[in-house]
Amino acid sequence: MIALDARRREVRRRDLRQAVGRYAFAAPALLFIVLALVYPLGYNVYLALHDVTIGTLLRGQAPFVGSANFRALLDDPAFVPSLLVSAVFTLASLALQFTLGFALALLFRQPFPGAGPMRALLLLGWLLPIVVSANVWRWILDGDFGALNAVLTGTGLLGHGEYWLSQPVTALISVVVVNAWIGIPFNMILLLAGLNGLPDSVFEAGTLDGAGPWQRFRHLTLPMMRPVALTVLLLSFVYTFKVFDLVYVLTGGGPVDATTTLPIYTYETTFTAFRFGQGAAAAAVLLVISLVVAGFYLRLIRREEAS
Repeated sequence: MIALDARRREVRRRDLRQAVGRYAFAAPALLFIVLALVYPLGYNVYLALHDVTIGTLLRGQAPFVGSANFRALLDDPAFVPSLLVSAVFTLASLALQFTLGFALALLFRQPFPGAGPMRALLLLGWLLPIVVSANVWRWILDGDFGALNAVLTGTGLLGHGEYWLSQPVTALISVVVVNAWIGIPFNMILLLAGLNGLPDSVFEAGTLDGAGPWQRFRHLTLPMMRPVALTVLLLSFVYTFKVFDLVYVLTGGGPVDATTTLPIYTYETTFTAFRFGQGAAAAAVLLVISLVVAGFYLRLIRREEAS
């Protein structure tokens, strides 16, 4: 009996040591998550629920105001337009970069001379820092000395140069095109990986059954690529919806707020108007929208797995 009790105590001590070892290995990762994710999110929620200005921030006595900052957002005439601009910017960018990325993935799935170097060159736009790409495109689209105006006027397609970033419509279109140019290689690589994972036997069977290229693409490629496409669209949405540096370098949110997306609005509210509480509330709205889209994606994925 004594030997059995000693054996049980030894087993419990061994299990405890193993549990402590597992938690010790996980502790650095947990600490990183707390410091890099949980604390910033918690502090943002604190700011969104308090009246934080420069004065109250220095005194450390910001009064609790509850949902007042969120009501102030709705009362701000610039908030809803920034949401609409973000929606147009995100949806247009997703449509462009996903469509062109899918087309390029289909192209590079077929072997042809020079495919490797061409694919590497296309990746440059995605690998370059955003600020570098934005400054290059700002020079290309410059109204006085831009390369685009030089080409268009030199070939006779334009009678005079256009100020692409100084007009509301063309500024938004330009920002969408530049963001799509950066995102196309990312979409292409992920979609190409998905295409390379499709079984060739399915397409061979479709060919034997008399299916043409369009029928194979519509009835075989698209259904099998649906999970990959959903993942690519989610990642592209999260990246595009929160884009700040690209828009800020290209237009700064102008002209006349034509490119003021929600991240730009959040920045201006926080660091230009110094309304820290209202800016935190806008950041919370940005996070909630991303979480809602992610939840919708998970629901679609579960439905795909169930079917």
